[in-house]
Amino acid sequence: MAINRDSNVYTIVFATVMVIVVGGILAFISMSLKPLQQANVKNEKMQNILQSIGIEATDGVTREEAGAKFNDFVKRRITINYNGEILSDKSVEDAIDPLDKLDAFNIDLRKEYSRYVKPIMSKNKGDDAAIKDALSKSADIHFPIFVCEDGGQTYYVLSASGKGLWDDIWGYVAVKSDIITINGSVFDHKQETAGLGSKINEDWFQDQFIGKTIEENGSYSPIGVLKPGKDLNNHQVDGISGATFTGVGVDEMLSRSMEVYYNFFKANSEFKK
Repeated sequence: MAINRDSNVYTIVFATVMVIVVGGILAFISMSLKPLQQANVKNEKMQNILQSIGIEATDGVTREEAGAKFNDFVKRRITINYNGEILSDKSVEDAIDPLDKLDAFNIDLRKEYSRYVKPIMSKNKGDDAAIKDALSKSADIHFPIFVCEDGGQTYYVLSASGKGLWDDIWGYVAVKSDIITINGSVFDHKQETAGLGSKINEDWFQDQFIGKTIEENGSYSPIGVLKPGKDLNNHQVDGISGATFTGVGVDEMLSRSMEVYYNFFKANSEFKK
Protein backbone atom coordinates (compact mmCIF):
# COMPACT_ATOMS: atom_id res chain seq x y z
CA MET A 1 0.00 0.00 0.00
CA ALA A 2 1.41 3.36 -1.03
CA ILE A 3 2.12 5.92 1.69
CA ASN A 4 0.30 9.17 1.32
CA ARG A 5 2.99 11.70 2.23
CA ASP A 6 0.54 14.57 1.91
CA SER A 7 -1.77 13.31 4.64
CA ASN A 8 -1.99 14.84 8.09
CA VAL A 9 -1.36 11.44 9.68
CA TYR A 10 1.92 11.03 7.82
CA THR A 11 3.01 14.53 8.82
CA ILE A 12 2.23 13.92 12.51
CA VAL A 13 3.93 10.49 12.56
CA PHE A 14 7.00 11.82 10.75
CA ALA A 15 7.29 14.80 13.09
CA THR A 16 6.89 12.57 16.15
CA VAL A 17 9.58 10.16 14.95
CA MET A 18 11.97 13.03 14.22
CA VAL A 19 11.39 14.55 17.64
CA ILE A 20 12.11 11.21 19.31
CA VAL A 21 15.22 10.57 17.21
CA VAL A 22 16.66 14.07 17.59
CA GLY A 23 15.78 14.15 21.28
CA GLY A 24 17.50 10.82 21.79
CA ILE A 25 20.62 12.01 20.00
CA LEU A 26 20.77 15.21 22.06
CA ALA A 27 20.22 13.28 25.28
CA PHE A 28 23.02 10.88 24.35
CA ILE A 29 25.39 13.74 23.55
CA SER A 30 24.50 15.48 26.81
CA MET A 31 25.10 12.34 28.86
CA SER A 32 28.35 11.68 27.01
CA LEU A 33 29.64 15.18 27.72
CA LYS A 34 28.48 15.31 31.35
CA PRO A 35 31.64 13.69 32.85
CA LEU A 36 33.80 16.14 30.90
CA GLN A 37 31.69 19.09 32.03
CA GLN A 38 31.86 17.97 35.65
CA ALA A 39 35.63 17.55 35.40
CA ASN A 40 35.97 21.06 33.97
CA VAL A 41 33.87 22.53 36.80
CA LYS A 42 35.94 20.66 39.39
CA ASN A 43 39.24 21.73 37.87
CA GLU A 44 38.13 25.34 37.56
CA LYS A 45 37.21 25.40 41.24
CA MET A 46 40.61 23.95 42.12
CA GLN A 47 42.23 26.56 39.88
CA ASN A 48 40.44 29.42 41.64
CA ILE A 49 41.35 28.11 45.10
CA LEU A 50 45.02 27.71 44.15
CA GLN A 51 45.27 31.11 42.47
CA SER A 52 43.63 32.84 45.42
CA ILE A 53 46.40 31.74 47.80
CA GLY A 54 48.53 34.55 46.44
CA ILE A 55 51.84 32.72 46.15
CA GLU A 56 54.21 32.51 43.21
CA ALA A 57 53.93 28.72 42.96
CA THR A 58 50.22 28.87 42.07
CA ASP A 59 50.14 32.20 40.24
CA GLY A 60 48.85 31.57 36.73
CA VAL A 61 48.07 27.88 37.28
CA THR A 62 45.77 26.71 34.50
CA ARG A 63 42.56 24.75 34.79
CA GLU A 64 44.27 21.77 33.19
CA GLU A 65 47.12 21.88 35.73
CA ALA A 66 44.97 22.49 38.79
CA GLY A 67 43.85 18.91 39.37
CA ALA A 68 47.41 17.60 39.54
CA LYS A 69 48.67 20.44 41.76
CA PHE A 70 45.74 20.81 44.15
CA ASN A 71 46.93 18.37 46.82
CA ASP A 72 50.45 19.78 46.65
CA PHE A 73 49.16 22.88 48.40
CA VAL A 74 45.73 22.14 49.92
CA LYS A 75 46.44 19.95 52.92
CA ARG A 76 43.13 20.14 54.78
CA ARG A 77 39.50 20.84 53.98
CA ILE A 78 37.26 22.04 56.82
CA THR A 79 33.55 22.82 56.80
CA ILE A 80 31.99 24.90 59.56
CA ASN A 81 28.53 26.31 60.17
CA TYR A 82 27.61 29.91 60.96
CA ASN A 83 28.29 29.33 64.67
CA GLY A 84 31.79 28.02 64.01
CA GLU A 85 31.08 24.37 64.71
CA ILE A 86 33.21 21.99 62.63
CA LEU A 87 30.98 19.75 60.53
CA SER A 88 33.67 18.07 58.43
CA ASP A 89 37.46 17.91 58.61
CA LYS A 90 39.34 16.16 55.81
CA SER A 91 43.08 15.80 55.32
CA VAL A 92 44.99 15.60 52.05
CA GLU A 93 44.88 11.81 52.41
CA ASP A 94 41.08 11.88 52.16
CA ALA A 95 40.01 11.78 48.54
CA ILE A 96 37.25 14.17 47.50
CA ASP A 97 34.07 12.09 47.43
CA PRO A 98 31.44 13.86 45.30
CA LEU A 99 28.75 12.16 47.38
CA ASP A 100 30.07 13.65 50.62
CA LYS A 101 28.00 16.84 50.77
CA LEU A 102 29.87 18.19 53.80
CA ASP A 103 33.32 17.95 52.27
CA ALA A 104 34.46 21.57 51.97
CA PHE A 105 35.24 21.12 48.29
CA ASN A 106 31.66 20.02 47.56
CA ILE A 107 29.99 22.99 49.27
CA ASP A 108 28.10 25.00 46.64
CA LEU A 109 28.01 28.48 48.15
CA ARG A 110 26.19 29.99 45.19
CA LYS A 111 23.34 27.52 45.59
CA GLU A 112 23.23 28.00 49.35
CA TYR A 113 23.18 31.78 48.98
CA SER A 114 20.30 31.64 46.51
CA ARG A 115 18.24 29.10 48.47
CA TYR A 116 18.89 30.01 52.08
CA VAL A 117 20.87 33.21 52.63
CA LYS A 118 19.11 35.58 50.24
CA PRO A 119 15.59 34.79 51.57
CA ILE A 120 16.78 35.49 55.13
CA MET A 121 18.35 38.77 54.10
CA SER A 122 15.27 39.83 52.14
CA LYS A 123 12.92 38.99 54.99
CA ASN A 124 15.01 40.88 57.56
CA LYS A 125 16.29 43.69 55.36
CA GLY A 126 17.79 46.50 57.41
CA ASP A 127 17.89 44.50 60.64
CA ASP A 128 21.42 43.13 60.98
CA ALA A 129 20.73 41.49 64.34
CA ALA A 130 17.74 39.59 62.95
CA ILE A 131 19.72 38.51 59.89
CA LYS A 132 22.58 37.15 62.00
CA ASP A 133 20.15 35.39 64.32
CA ALA A 134 18.35 33.70 61.41
CA LEU A 135 21.62 32.72 59.74
CA SER A 136 22.88 31.19 62.98
CA LYS A 137 19.77 28.99 63.21
CA SER A 138 20.01 27.60 59.67
CA ALA A 139 21.43 24.11 59.22
CA ASP A 140 21.74 24.63 55.46
CA ILE A 141 24.44 27.29 55.37
CA HIS A 142 28.09 26.20 55.34
CA PHE A 143 31.50 27.84 55.25
CA PRO A 144 34.40 25.92 53.64
CA ILE A 145 38.02 26.46 54.67
CA PHE A 146 41.00 25.25 52.65
CA VAL A 147 44.21 24.99 54.67
CA CYS A 148 47.12 25.49 52.30
CA GLU A 149 50.87 25.17 52.82
CA ASP A 150 53.87 26.39 50.87
CA GLY A 151 57.47 26.82 51.93
CA GLY A 152 56.68 26.29 55.59
CA GLN A 153 53.95 28.94 55.54
CA THR A 154 50.24 28.30 56.14
CA TYR A 155 47.40 30.08 54.35
CA TYR A 156 43.65 29.76 54.78
CA VAL A 157 41.48 30.09 51.68
CA LEU A 158 37.98 31.27 52.57
CA SER A 159 34.90 31.55 50.37
CA ALA A 160 32.05 34.00 49.86
CA SER A 161 29.04 34.32 47.58
CA GLY A 162 26.57 37.11 47.03
CA LYS A 163 24.56 39.18 44.57
CA GLY A 164 25.86 41.70 42.07
CA LEU A 165 23.83 43.98 39.83
CA TRP A 166 22.35 41.24 37.65
CA ASP A 167 23.27 37.86 39.11
CA ASP A 168 25.64 35.85 41.30
CA ILE A 169 29.08 37.02 42.32
CA TRP A 170 31.53 34.96 44.36
CA GLY A 171 35.12 34.81 45.46
CA TYR A 172 37.96 33.16 47.35
CA VAL A 173 40.11 35.11 49.79
CA ALA A 174 43.30 33.77 51.39
CA VAL A 175 44.54 35.00 54.75
CA LYS A 176 47.98 34.42 56.20
CA SER A 177 48.62 32.35 59.31
CA ASP A 178 47.94 35.44 61.44
CA ILE A 179 44.32 34.95 60.22
CA ILE A 180 43.80 38.68 59.67
CA THR A 181 46.05 39.66 56.73
CA ILE A 182 44.85 38.98 53.19
CA ASN A 183 47.44 37.33 50.97
CA GLY A 184 45.44 36.84 47.77
CA SER A 185 41.98 36.80 46.25
CA VAL A 186 39.99 35.65 43.24
CA PHE A 187 36.56 37.01 42.33
CA ASP A 188 34.17 36.10 39.56
CA HIS A 189 30.64 36.73 38.38
CA LYS A 190 27.89 35.14 36.34
CA GLN A 191 26.47 38.09 34.46
CA GLU A 192 27.83 41.49 35.50
CA THR A 193 27.95 44.31 32.97
CA ALA A 194 30.81 43.91 30.49
CA GLY A 195 33.51 46.52 31.02
CA LEU A 196 32.05 47.53 34.39
CA GLY A 197 31.05 45.03 37.10
CA SER A 198 32.70 42.25 35.12
CA LYS A 199 36.06 43.77 36.10
CA ILE A 200 35.93 42.17 39.55
CA ASN A 201 37.83 39.24 38.04
CA GLU A 202 40.67 41.45 36.80
CA ASP A 203 44.03 41.53 38.57
CA TRP A 204 44.00 45.26 39.33
CA PHE A 205 40.83 44.86 41.41
CA GLN A 206 41.82 41.62 43.12
CA ASP A 207 45.36 42.76 43.93
CA GLN A 208 44.01 45.67 45.99
CA PHE A 209 43.02 43.23 48.72
CA ILE A 210 46.58 41.98 49.27
CA GLY A 211 47.90 43.25 52.59
CA LYS A 212 44.53 44.50 53.81
CA THR A 213 43.45 43.28 57.24
CA ILE A 214 40.16 42.19 58.76
CA GLU A 215 40.91 43.25 62.32
CA GLU A 216 41.26 46.58 64.10
CA ASN A 217 42.01 46.99 67.79
CA GLY A 218 41.34 43.32 68.44
CA SER A 219 37.91 43.27 66.76
CA TYR A 220 36.59 42.23 63.37
CA SER A 221 36.83 44.94 60.72
CA PRO A 222 35.23 44.12 57.34
CA ILE A 223 36.86 45.04 54.05
CA GLY A 224 34.95 47.94 52.54
CA VAL A 225 34.62 48.45 48.79
CA LEU A 226 34.37 52.22 48.30
CA LYS A 227 33.64 54.45 45.35
CA PRO A 228 36.92 55.20 43.53
CA GLY A 229 38.78 58.36 44.50
CA LYS A 230 38.30 58.24 48.26
CA ASP A 231 41.12 58.03 50.78
CA LEU A 232 41.56 54.40 51.83
CA ASN A 233 42.62 52.82 55.09
CA ASN A 234 43.93 49.30 55.65
CA HIS A 235 40.43 47.84 55.57
CA GLN A 236 39.24 49.42 52.31
CA VAL A 237 39.71 49.07 48.56
CA ASP A 238 38.58 51.04 45.52
CA GLY A 239 35.44 49.90 43.79
CA ILE A 240 34.88 50.00 40.03
CA SER A 241 33.79 53.20 38.31
CA GLY A 242 30.24 52.79 37.00
CA ALA A 243 29.69 49.52 38.86
CA THR A 244 28.36 50.66 42.22
CA PHE A 245 26.01 47.72 42.73
CA THR A 246 28.72 45.16 41.99
CA GLY A 247 30.98 46.84 44.52
CA VAL A 248 28.20 46.83 47.09
CA GLY A 249 27.71 43.12 46.42
CA VAL A 250 31.40 42.32 46.96
CA ASP A 251 31.40 44.47 50.10
CA GLU A 252 28.33 42.71 51.51
CA MET A 253 29.37 39.13 50.76
CA LEU A 254 32.83 39.62 52.23
CA SER A 255 31.55 41.43 55.31
CA ARG A 256 29.01 38.70 56.05
CA SER A 257 31.24 35.69 55.37
CA MET A 258 34.61 36.86 56.67
CA GLU A 259 33.09 37.66 60.07
CA VAL A 260 32.09 34.01 60.46
CA TYR A 261 35.61 32.87 59.61
CA TYR A 262 37.21 35.49 61.86
CA ASN A 263 35.09 34.40 64.83
CA PHE A 264 35.91 30.75 64.15
CA PHE A 265 39.66 31.30 64.08
CA LYS A 266 39.61 33.49 67.18
CA ALA A 267 37.63 30.88 69.11
CA ASN A 268 39.94 27.98 68.21
CA SER A 269 43.37 27.95 69.84
CA GLU A 270 44.69 25.65 67.10
CA PHE A 271 44.65 28.57 64.68
CA LYS A 272 45.96 31.29 66.97
CA LYS A 273 49.44 32.51 66.17
